[in-house]
Amino acid sequence: MKKFLTTTIKITSEEFALMSLFQKISGAMARDCILDNKLNRVIFLVNRGEMGLAIGKKGESIKKLEKNIMKDVELVEYSDDPKELIRNALHSKFIDQIQINEKSNGKSSATVKVAAKKTGATVGKSGRNAEKARIIIKRYFEISKLKITD
Repeated sequence: MKKFLTTTIKITSEEFALMSLFQKISGAMARDCILDNKLNRVIFLVNRGEMGLAIGKKGESIKKLEKNIMKDVELVEYSDDPKELIRNALHSKFIDQIQINEKSNGKSSATVKVAAKKTGATVGKSGRNAEKARIIIKRYFEISKLKITD
């Protein structure tokens, strides 16, 4: 399995400014920031164990940040294990199994099996959870496809 390569991650000045604001408001350090203009949101990856600090008491940090930037804010706990990162991005308690397949052409794909009739809950409204997971795993592990099945 391909490991995270720091040379492949590029953070724009806008993303860096958002990470700085995130740290100032929440006190937690953002590992990465992804602007998803298609769904009008900002996705922050936070280090393991910092999710509570990042969210804030009763979600205050997130609410304050959303008010400041006028976009939805979503958090994902980072992991250098692609399966765990997918699980974190999907926020799903319904995931039964995650399989990573490397093809002979060097491309990789992931298949997520979820409990029967829970695909919709895992994919999220308008596919937002699935899209978030796709963006993140492509960025960190060069996994080009994500399939969610029951």
